[in-house]
Amino acid sequence: MANGGPVEHGYPHLETVRSAITALYKRLSYDTVHSFDTSVAPADVAFCDIDDLHLGAQRVARVMVQHLRLPDARMIVSFREMEHAANVELAAGPEYFIELNDRFRTHRRDIGAALAHEAMHVYLHRLGLSFPGTRDNEILTDTATTYLGAGWLLLDAFREDGTSSQKLGYLTPEEFGYVLAKRALAFGEDPAIWFTSPQAYTAYTKGLQLARQDERQPPLTAPGGAGRRRYAKDRRYAQDHGPGGACGGPYAFDAGSPLRVSFPCPTCRQRIRVPVRGRVRARCTLCGSVLECDT
Repeated sequence: MANGGPVEHGYPHLETVRSAITALYKRLSYDTVHSFDTSVAPADVAFCDIDDLHLGAQRVARVMVQHLRLPDARMIVSFREMEHAANVELAAGPEYFIELNDRFRTHRRDIGAALAHEAMHVYLHRLGLSFPGTRDNEILTDTATTYLGAGWLLLDAFREDGTSSQKLGYLTPEEFGYVLAKRALAFGEDPAIWFTSPQAYTAYTKGLQLARQDERQPPLTAPGGAGRRRYAKDRRYAQDHGPGGACGGPYAFDAGSPLRVSFPCPTCRQRIRVPVRGRVRARCTLCGSVLECDT
């Protein structure tokens, strides 16, 4: 939790974020991922200063349990002084003990964000899905929280001005925006109307630009002239000298007859491999996306 300190920006964890999206589709399946087609509603996690602190926290925790469909999971929420925003005890259940930073006693509108992250820890623990190392596992948790419909709260908790700052989670604001945009493009959802933080909205628009770039990378048919020219140059080199030379994009050419090109699915980032033979239609076997390609 950045509380008054510097906030990291940009995309330093982008490859891990993309791997986390792929891992979600692999572990949950397309149907399960798309069962989270509706995000947590702002009204369901609204928390006024006049609300009872502990009863309100328990109410928001139940919202997260219901959203993630955690069976027989009861969240016991308490507050104490601590370095991090929150902590959850990952036991066998059915009770899970979540500790929130004392800061949330007076910053109640962000309690939903903290509880969303900790509830996702429980969800992933029960799934048996994790990444090695604390850093990558926390990135997986932030990514899963956002992609499955509760992480817009984490981005909305980001606020920054000339004298103060606050950010929850391990992802940068722009990375949260990227994952949220990937969800928006996949589910046809517009989260922009939910933001109360202007800085969160800006981070979302930056992430949306990058997410749309994923859909314009060759050999997809949408890239601009520069991308097509670069791809044509790399394809000629692979045809004349064989695959193995450096490519200017995220695609790679594979040996064989006919020559094949592999590239990441713009939705789930699973790599797709198709023959180099002009216009082809490819279907991602992981997320079901149908992609128009000019190979």
